[in-house]
Amino acid sequence: MPNQIRRILLLLLFAGMILSACTPVVTADVNPTQSPLKETVQNTIVPDVEINQPALETTTFPEELKPEQTAATTDPVPLSETPTAVKNVEPTMETRPPLGEDDWQNFPILPEVSDRAREIYEQGLLSGTHPDRFSKIGDCQNINTYFLALYDDPNAYTLGEDYEYLQSTIDHYQGSWSRDSIAVKGGFNVASVFNPWFNNKELCGDNESPVECELRVNRPSVVLISMETWWNTDTSKYEGYLRQMVDLVISYGAVPILSTKADNQEGDHSINKAITRVAYEYDLPLWNFWLAVQPLPRHGVEKDGFHITHGLNDFSDPLNLRSAWPMRNLTALQALDAVWSGLQKEK
Repeated sequence: MPNQIRRILLLLLFAGMILSACTPVVTADVNPTQSPLKETVQNTIVPDVEINQPALETTTFPEELKPEQTAATTDPVPLSETPTAVKNVEPTMETRPPLGEDDWQNFPILPEVSDRAREIYEQGLLSGTHPDRFSKIGDCQNINTYFLALYDDPNAYTLGEDYEYLQSTIDHYQGSWSRDSIAVKGGFNVASVFNPWFNNKELCGDNESPVECELRVNRPSVVLISMETWWNTDTSKYEGYLRQMVDLVISYGAVPILSTKADNQEGDHSINKAITRVAYEYDLPLWNFWLAVQPLPRHGVEKDGFHITHGLNDFSDPLNLRSAWPMRNLTALQALDAVWSGLQKEK
C-alpha cells in the first residue's frame, strides 16, 4: 500500500476513534467532603470558538462512567495507612499580587518550577512517593487511547532531531505513560473524581474516591491535572473542586501540574482563568496548552467546539504539529520534562 494512502487511512481511523470515544459526558455535581479520606511554539493569538454547554437536569450516574479495571502498581499504601501530610498546603497569595483579567493568556506554554514545588516534591519523597512515577487526573482527553501512552511504545512516536532531548524524560517515567489511571475516565470532571461511586472496585476501598485511590495505589511524585469538561454554569464550583483536588494531591506529597484547555465552551474562558489562578496562587507548575494551540487552524478545535484536531505523533514532520493531538502529546511531554528538570535543582 502506498505510504500516502496508508497515512490517510490512519488519520481517518484515528479521527473516528476520537469522535466516538471522546464525547464529553455530563455528570452530576457531588460533594467531595462526603469522601473520607526547551522548547516553545509560535504564539499567535486569534479569536476563539465560543459554544455554551447545557446544564444537567438529572443526577443519575451514567453506566458508561464506571471505571475499567486497572492493574495495580507495586507497593501501594495500604488502606489502613494515611500519607504523611505535607506542610503549607494553603495558597501563597499573601505574597503575590492578584492576576489581571487576561494575564492567564500570557503564561508560558511550559511550566516553571518554584521553590515551593520543590519543597512539596522533597517532602513527598520522604513519605514514600516515587520519583519515576507520575499520575494523571482527567477526563476523556486524557485517556490512554490518545494521550501519552504512546511513549511506552517506541514504534508509536518519532521525536525527530529537534526533540531528541526529551528521550531521557520518556525513559525516566517508563511505565507511567501507558498506565491506566484510576482517576481518568471519559465523562469525569472535577466533582465526579471525588465520588467513590466511580472508583475501581478491585483496587479501591468502598468509600475511597478515584483520585484518593490513584494517589494511594501509584504513589506518584508528580500529578498532571487536566479537566476540560464542566456541566455547571457556575465556574466558581469548578474552581472550588479544583482547589480541593490540589490540596489532596499535595497532602500525598505529589506536585500538581495544572493544564489549561483548548476549548472555550463556557464562552468567557472562565475555566482557564480559574485553572491559571489556582496554579498561580499555589505557586505550582502550569502547562498552558491553550497557548500552544493558538497558532493552529481553528486553534486546534474541531467544528463541534470541544474535540481537538487529530494527527500523527511524528514530531519530525512540522505538518503534524499543525494538529492539536500531536501538539498536546508533545507539549505534555515537554511540560513533564521541564518539571522533572526543575525539581532536581536546589532551592
